Amino acid sequence: MEVEEIQEYNRPSWDEYFIRLADTVASRATCDRGRSGCVIVKDKQILVTGYVGSPRGLPHCDDVGHLMKKVVHEDGSVTQHCMRTVHAEQNAITQAARRGIALEGSTLYCRMTPCRTCAMLIINCGIERVVCERKYHAGAESEAMFAEAGIKLEFMNNDIQQYDKQR
Repeated sequence: MEVEEIQEYNRPSWDEYFIRLADTVASRATCDRGRSGCVIVKDKQILVTGYVGSPRGLPHCDDVGHLMKKVVHEDGSVTQHCMRTVHAEQNAITQAARRGIALEGSTLYCRMTPCRTCAMLIINCGIERVVCERKYHAGAESEAMFAEAGIKLEFMNNDIQQYDKQR
C-alpha cells in the first residue's frame, strides 16, 4: 500500500484572501473592457461588494456594446473610456449607502488603483486603507490624493493594468 504524500498548505493572508474574493466578485461584471470587483471589509468581515456594471435597469455592455467617449488629456494624448458602467468601487459604496452600512475605518480591496472619482468617494466615506491587486496606468493622481488624505494605499504587486486603446 502506497502512502500518500501530504503537501503543505499555505493559508492565504487576509489581504490575499480578500483580493481573491474581489476577483470572484469581478466575475459578475457586465463590461468586458474592465471586469473589476471590489470588497469592503472591516475587522476581517465583509461589509459590501461591488462590480463594474450599468446603473440599475439600464442596458449592459455585454448585451448592447460599449458607450465609448474620447478623453483628451493635458499632454495632448487621447484615450477612450466606456461610460456605460458604474465602477466596482462606486457600486460597493452605493450598496453600503442603500443598506445603511457605515464604511468609516474600513479597508477596500480592488483590482487596480481606483480612478480619481472613486478615490474622492473613498476618501469622503472614511475608508482608511486601499489594497489593490495591481497599479492602474493612469493612477498617479489618485495615488497623490490618497497620500495627501492619509489613506494607506498598498499594492499586491507592481504590475500595471493597461487597456486596449481601440475598444
